[in-house]
Amino acid sequence: MKIKKVIFLDIDLKNKFNELSNKDPIKKALMRAINDLKENPFAGRRVKKKLVPKKFRIHDSLMIYNLPSAWRMIYTIKAKNELEIFSIVLDWMNHKDYEDIFGF
Repeated sequence: MKIKKVIFLDIDLKNKFNELSNKDPIKKALMRAINDLKENPFAGRRVKKKLVPKKFRIHDSLMIYNLPSAWRMIYTIKAKNELEIFSIVLDWMNHKDYEDIFGF
């Protein structure tokens, strides 16, 4: 059985998450998304390579997980070895920021 883990891209993003109030609906949604990714790293949808914004081009497989109220969590998937898969949270954003970054 493969071990599936979810981590944040860096300490700043993890701190941003930890600073959210536990009552914040976005934090609750992010926690639900993280739990989903622990079960299935492919729970989101893959971004077609030609649609990946410049900001995220360094990542091989860019994924989007829809959150409530049109928020989005952006993540990527990496395999450390044959037994470990990591979902790496890159960012989360409201719909307007999502549209701006992805050029919609």
